[in-house]
Parts: sequence; structure tokens; C-alpha cells
Amino acid sequence: MSASTPARPDPDRRRADAPRTPTLAEVLAAFEELWPASLAESWDATGLVAGRPDAPVRRIHLAVDPVQDVADEAVAAGAQLLITHHPLLLRGVHSVAATGFKGRVVHTLIEGGCALLTAHTNADSAVGGVSDVIADVLGLRDTRPLAPAADGLPEEGIGRVGTLGKAMTLGDFAARVFGAMPAVAGGVRVAGDRDGLVRTVAVCGGAGDGLFDRVRASGADVYVTADLRHHPASEAREAARHAGGRPYLVEVSHFGSEWLWLPAAAEALDSLLTDRGLAVEIAVSGLNTDPWDFVLTPGA
Repeated sequence: MSASTPARPDPDRRRADAPRTPTLAEVLAAFEELWPASLAESWDATGLVAGRPDAPVRRIHLAVDPVQDVADEAVAAGAQLLITHHPLLLRGVHSVAATGFKGRVVHTLIEGGCALLTAHTNADSAVGGVSDVIADVLGLRDTRPLAPAADGLPEEGIGRVGTLGKAMTLGDFAARVFGAMPAVAGGVRVAGDRDGLVRTVAVCGGAGDGLFDRVRASGADVYVTADLRHHPASEAREAARHAGGRPYLVEVSHFGSEWLWLPAAAEALDSLLTDRGLAVEIAVSGLNTDPWDFVLTPGA
């Protein structure tokens, strides 16, 4: 071959460098790196629920809830793996027969060739997890965990506390929260002085009314979370009377607060698999699985 003759591409080298379809085990390894199971709370039920580790995974579907409509959607889309934030089997069962709704979900997925993986409190606690995404969407800076992980990195833990770029009224901040959340029947509920200024913000995706002591200790002006029960919320408001009414409360949809994580999770998982030379299609469910269909309010 003369010096001026260009080298021919090696087809075998091209094939070797081309992305390949991962196995479920390889997807699980990447997932563990992003959202380690060690960060899950002791009461939680996370990890692989159904699926063969050696099965190929060409398509992944992400959703908040492992309900029947989501299982049907994943199978119809040709997914080999459904990843949900909420566990299907959080509370123990003695049967997964298709006579019950949990069993029907399991049968739908297995018969459709789709594995099920859940990432719950480990996805809450990890860097880039649920509360990190909420904090980012709301424009918080210098964030830190609300409840640091016992055995994790300093930046890992449940909830986040950070500051806004500049102070704003509670009314304007609540409007920002409302605009950031998926549209659901319950909307956003607010407790506090609409014209009061807020700067330091605590957030916790999902149910967070067990963290009020942490919120008060953080010095937050306002706390954004979901599922605020009457008594903890009432007691928090009474305690705030001696602290200028703070922390104010902003209650959002449990589903909505956690759905925000899905697009970010899909992007992070896709990037990591791509870096490892693995090719997979990842989709986020568009189904609204918030359990409420409509709400009545005064004047409605």
C-alpha cells in the first residue's frame, strides 16, 4: 500500500465499537451506581421484583406507580424493564395470583417479558434524586440534605434545604411551585402569610410530615412536601406562632413531586449506559397516576 492510499476501515473494529444491548444485570449495575440500595430506609422494599438478570433489555419504561395502567403501557411499548419509584410489594403479600391487583400487575409484566425494578427511598436520598430535582426545579442554591444519610456521603439524605436567588413573597413562591408541578386535581395548598418573604426553603418529595423537627432546625422559611396530615400540620403551625409564622407550608401532590424525578433519572441512566457502550431506549410514562380525579373548593 502506497503512503497516499487511505487505510480502509476495519468492519470488525466498527462492530466491536458499536453500542450493544445490555442485559438486565448490566442495567441493574448502572442503576446501583446512580441510586445505591444502601441508601434505602430499613423499612423500604426496593430492588428487582421480577426479571431474569441475563435477559436483554432494549427498552426501559419509567413511572411513579406500579399500577395496572402503567404495566399495560410498558408492555404495549415493548419495554423489557419497568422502573417505578413506588414499590409494588412494600407491604408483605402471601400470593401474587392474578386474582388480586398486585398479582395481576406481576402477571402482566412477566407474561409481557418485562422486568420490574423499584427505587424508592434510595432514589430520594441519592445525589440527583427526587428532592435534588425538586430543589433544582425551584431554583434553590447551596443545597444540603434535610436529614443526612447515616452511612452515605455528606450530600446524601432525605430532603434538601437551600436558598432562593433572592427573597420572594410566599404567594409568588407558591405560584412558582404550582407552575413546576404536573397538573393534578389537588393543586397546591399553602399555609402562611401570602405577603411574607421567604428565602430559605426546605423540600421533601413524597410524604414529609415526619421531618418537622428537621425543618425547624434548618431555619427554613417555608417547607414544600406532600401528604401533610391534619395533626402534624396543625402542630407545626401552632409551633410557628413563636417563630414569625415560619416555616410556612406548601403542600403538593405526592405523585407530582416524585414524577419530576423521572425525566432526570432517564437522562442520568441513559448517559451512564451510553458511557459503558450500551444502547437502550428509555421512555417516561405520561400517565397521571395521582389517585384523585377532581376536587371541590368553596365557590367551585
